[in-house]
Amino acid sequence: MYRHRILIVDDDKLLQKPLKQIFSDKYDVSVAGSGEEALAIIREEPIDLILLDIRLPGMDGVETLKAIRGRDKNILVIMMTAFEDVKTVITSMKMGVFDYLVKPLDMDEIEIIVERALENLSLKKEIETLRRAYIRVFDLENIVAASDEFREAFQKADRVAQSPDTTVLIEGETGTGKEIIARYIHYRSDRFGKPFMAINCCAINRDLMESELFGYEKGSFTGGLHEGKEGKIEAANGGTLFLDEISEISPQTQAKLLRFLEEKEVYRVGGTTKIHMDVKVIAATNKKLSEAVTDGTFRQDLFYRLNVAWIYIPPLRERKSDVLPMAMFFMDRFNKKFGRNFQSISKDAQSLLTRYDWPGNVRELRNFIERIVLMEEGNEIEENHLIRLMALAHRSSMTNSSEIDIPLQGIDLEEINKRYMIRALETTKGNLSKAARLLGLSRPTLAYRLAKYGFPK
Repeated sequence: MYRHRILIVDDDKLLQKPLKQIFSDKYDVSVAGSGEEALAIIREEPIDLILLDIRLPGMDGVETLKAIRGRDKNILVIMMTAFEDVKTVITSMKMGVFDYLVKPLDMDEIEIIVERALENLSLKKEIETLRRAYIRVFDLENIVAASDEFREAFQKADRVAQSPDTTVLIEGETGTGKEIIARYIHYRSDRFGKPFMAINCCAINRDLMESELFGYEKGSFTGGLHEGKEGKIEAANGGTLFLDEISEISPQTQAKLLRFLEEKEVYRVGGTTKIHMDVKVIAATNKKLSEAVTDGTFRQDLFYRLNVAWIYIPPLRERKSDVLPMAMFFMDRFNKKFGRNFQSISKDAQSLLTRYDWPGNVRELRNFIERIVLMEEGNEIEENHLIRLMALAHRSSMTNSSEIDIPLQGIDLEEINKRYMIRALETTKGNLSKAARLLGLSRPTLAYRLAKYGFPK
């Protein structure tokens, strides 16, 4: 089993000994009395974490930190000092220090901080291993996944990419990563280097979809460009056309799309000349397209033509092992984007991340982490950061009354309220204040309602 390596850099020999005794049982510990000695050790052996005193003979702690960062940006550093020097704290934190401790040290506290830092490092190394494996196998950057389900989706996509023109249907909830799979298929195919054109069929008026896909000749309709316009199929010639939310196109456009898939030829709107096109079509939907066929809203023959190869991406709630690696990946990405210094995710926050159902899937997780890194202070993502965002997301979803179905036999609203309160208390481990925030209530209001329903105080 791998043992992390810790380097203690402090010229106080009375402090070196107890620190080494605390950590030697769990970790391999080295000691240096100066910055120069510390740098010599780093050159000779790999170090995971450094406990670095600011006041050192020769090079001080800040100069030593700069030299460490110049050699290895991934080493975790915890600064120690007997002087509460605000400027030094700010300088150190900007260079990515994990934490900052003021002497005299609380040995229990420092043990907890070191353990948390190394747990964070282990998770980052696991993510990096996964990322390198995917880049090596798939030649694609920024894929972070640990679940068998997501790996299986990419394995299917890898096989599909070997066929030059096989149509593909990708199904999965909104925000699961359907376009990532589509781009991966294009990237791995012989069409890589040619155009990848993506259309969100929900975002385009049904009456305009036909001209958007097939283009139009000049003078075809009022409001069109005088010189006419090529469609997305023409623009994708030689490459890939990705039709997201394919279930939303009109029956008329469905018929023309089917004809294109069969003949590989298009007519522009208002045109009489056939134009031959070499395009691979990948379609995606957040619904079950077979059910749309049963409902009569989607052509059966087009469904069969699209569904030659089928890939399903499970929602994030069904692949919970992806949540923490993705959260850490997004945290690192937005640290770089916003110049922030979030280093870790607290254990309570990790627990909440994996318990949450993620109705918005990966897109929602990404947005949560982006908001926290941009707006919150500190260097750790905490449970209360997530509780606020989850409560806001819940309230937002409840405002859309068109999505709420009330059964004919009616509902027991009091019982529903009780269940939400119980669930909130379970989620927050009985913390009344946190449960109140999660429910969008004040603490006294929640306490009153609990008493009203007979819950013990």
